[in-house]
This record gives sequence, structure tokens and C-alpha cells, in this order.
Amino acid sequence: MAGLTNSTIGRKYAMALSAMFLLIFLIMHLSVNIISVFSPGAFNTASDFMGYNPFIQFLMQPVLAFAVIFHFIMGFVLELKNRSARPVRYAVNHGSANSTWMSRNMIISGLVVLAFLGLHFYDFWWHEISFKYVDVNTPDAERFWPELHEKFADPLRVIFYVVSFILLGLHLAHGFQSSFQSVGARHPKYTPVIKALGTWYSILIPAGFIFIAVYHYLTQ
Repeated sequence: MAGLTNSTIGRKYAMALSAMFLLIFLIMHLSVNIISVFSPGAFNTASDFMGYNPFIQFLMQPVLAFAVIFHFIMGFVLELKNRSARPVRYAVNHGSANSTWMSRNMIISGLVVLAFLGLHFYDFWWHEISFKYVDVNTPDAERFWPELHEKFADPLRVIFYVVSFILLGLHLAHGFQSSFQSVGARHPKYTPVIKALGTWYSILIPAGFIFIAVYHYLTQ
């Protein structure tokens, strides 16, 4: 990994791979959480399996944590490298004529998403760690839905979640295509398909999470 990240191209490639891993994770995460809207019992069963499966807890969870940290650190490193490569700004910046607002401000949306992840980890991941390993509670397969439902009783938390997922969608709108481009998936025949998939992905995934948060708030 160290050798891969020694050059700008290597860093972009490594960041793209971490992005693709996180894109897959978001689909899996949404697939589990959307169950809470339709069946509390099924959500409890799925969450209990995810929360106590050794493969997920002791292998996939550390890999996910590494991917998240690596992706954000590499994003900041690339942004600093890009800025240092052009210390003197152009006298005239045509802005949207050269690139989209999101492509020029990925660092901003990334910081907001990072702040959201901090709250999300505190709400759910740290709670799970405390429940299982700090307070050492007896496993309870029926607790997951009520805990999730209770979290969205606070309107301020719901608003923050909604705003964060909107910005995540904007981040994904550029990041989806960019990650494929960074690994060399650029072709007149396939690029339009990748762009279309990226557009739908960046809309449907955040919209799904927003729907879950709003649903639980409205059904308190």
C-alpha cells in the first residue's frame, strides 16, 4: 500500500479502490436499514446477525473502519497536493465553465460527511461497543428497532441527517464517476453508462437513508 500511495496517480488509484469498497458498503447498509421501515422483527433479526457475527465484527468492521479513514485522509492529501501544485491562482477563474461546483468543492462536502459519520458512529457504533464490551449486557435480539426508532425522535438530529445525506449525494455524484475514471474505466462506449449509474446511485442511496430517518421521526 505504501508503494501505491507514493505518487499522485497511485494515490488516486488507491483512493478510487477505497471509494468503490465504500460504494458497495452503502448498498449493504441501506439494504439492512430499509428493513426497519417494513418489519421491526426482520430488522431485529438482521441487526442481531450483523452485530454478533464474528466475521462481520472482527474482520469486515475493521476493514470498513480502515477504508473510511484511508479514504478521507487520502482525499485531504490529494487536495493539498493539488493546491500546492498551483500556488498562484489564475487571474480569471471561469468556475463552472471548467468544472462543476461539486468537483471543485469535494473537500467541503467531505468534511460535512465526516462530521456526520462522527455523529453516526457515536449514535450506533459506539453504542454497540459500549453495550457489548464496556457494560457487558446480555444479548437482546429485540433491542435494535426500538433503539433505532428512538434516535430519530429528535428533529434536530433528523435535519442534520437529511442535510448530510443531501451533501453525500452531491459528493457521490462526482465521486462515483471519478473513482471509475481513476482506475482506467474510461471508454466512449462505457463512460455514459457509468455516468448514468452514478447519477442514479447518488440520488437513490441518499434518498433511501433520508426516507428511513424521516419515516422514524414521523411515526414516533
